[in-house]
Amino acid sequence: MIKFLAKGLLRDRSRSLFPVLITTSGVMLTVVVFSWINGFVSDSISTTARFDTGHVRIMSRAYAQDSDQIPNDLALLGVDSLMENIKSEYPAMIWTPRIRFGGLLDIPDEKGETRAQGPFVGFGVDLLSEGTPELNILNLEKGIVKGKLPTRRGEVLISDEFARRLGVNLGETATIISSTMYGGMALSNFTVAGTVRFGISAIDRSAMIADIDDVREALNMENGAGEILGFFPDFFYAHPQAEELVSDFNIHYSDSEDEFSPVMGTLKEQSGMADIIDLVGSMYSVIIVFFIVVMSIVLWNAGLMGSLRRFGEIGVRLAMGETKGHVYRSMLGESLLIGAAGSVFGTILGLGLAFLLQEKGIPIAGMMKNASMLFSNVMRAKVSLGSYFIGLIPGLAATFLGTSVAGLGIYRRQTSQLFKELEA
Repeated sequence: MIKFLAKGLLRDRSRSLFPVLITTSGVMLTVVVFSWINGFVSDSISTTARFDTGHVRIMSRAYAQDSDQIPNDLALLGVDSLMENIKSEYPAMIWTPRIRFGGLLDIPDEKGETRAQGPFVGFGVDLLSEGTPELNILNLEKGIVKGKLPTRRGEVLISDEFARRLGVNLGETATIISSTMYGGMALSNFTVAGTVRFGISAIDRSAMIADIDDVREALNMENGAGEILGFFPDFFYAHPQAEELVSDFNIHYSDSEDEFSPVMGTLKEQSGMADIIDLVGSMYSVIIVFFIVVMSIVLWNAGLMGSLRRFGEIGVRLAMGETKGHVYRSMLGESLLIGAAGSVFGTILGLGLAFLLQEKGIPIAGMMKNASMLFSNVMRAKVSLGSYFIGLIPGLAATFLGTSVAGLGIYRRQTSQLFKELEA
């Protein structure tokens, strides 16, 4: 039966070409939009993890309550021993301590007077240890624009945009003006080793990166850290595994009565990503339903026109004794074949466009000049396993629904009208 219906559709393209084109277009758009949203979510999670929360994050309980304000006076102490413990107990994770801080970056002239000055966002990370994961996490080697990575104490990296705005050159002295862990003024001189570009406007505007030991010394945070970040080895965030890890750690290490005891949280809990992920999950459903409804309406109209054109054919089949139910079911079978063909063609075209957007992306730096959120300056799609199958849902459902509604007219046909139609 399927072979018979397929031959009919191939030989009479007038009843299959338009529905296939409509289905192909809808499926293509579904695949592209799905991959685009998937890319947005993946990029947001990756960027947030690398520069903010990690996949899991350890802080003191007091620090965690106001973490957005970066309260280094509430930071963790005794970090070295804590790092040894978590590395031995959770060896599958990548652990790295960090200190986030802010202040003014002062560039003196040859007389020691202020030549340029600007507010900065600082990251104290492990730059100099052998095998440090931070170079890979922050993608520092590929991000270098001028100069080199710090190779000794007292050297820093500055975002390239920030360096150009301040007019600072490689090898010049930069003075950070900040506050210590205990509220005093912190003044420390560093040498600019290089400039870096992250491709994230919120960071590229005013970032400075120094080795964590230098920052500890400058901020009087001996053996301290604002947070310890944990990453899964493949750098893919898996929420169920993260929740298990958090639960186990907090049972053994966290004391609700001690505000300075360590507490661990997941990326989803701490960064506001829960709302974004839930919203995107709803958007997937809305997109699919939207394309199903729109394509069904179009294909319903196409089915009505096709039914009018095929009145003679349907009349002959009914006059020869074929039941209305059989005619209706055969038209539904035709719709599924059309939906399958359109889904295949649409998926191929959609994947082609999605791969192109994944590779090239669309620059949006002009839209992100004043953004404070951690979004990349290039929006890319991401082709996942779901991209290969998501088009089947609207492709098959829309054609089936469209034909189901249009084909109901078969049951309203009166046998008495058949001879008139045949005579015409």
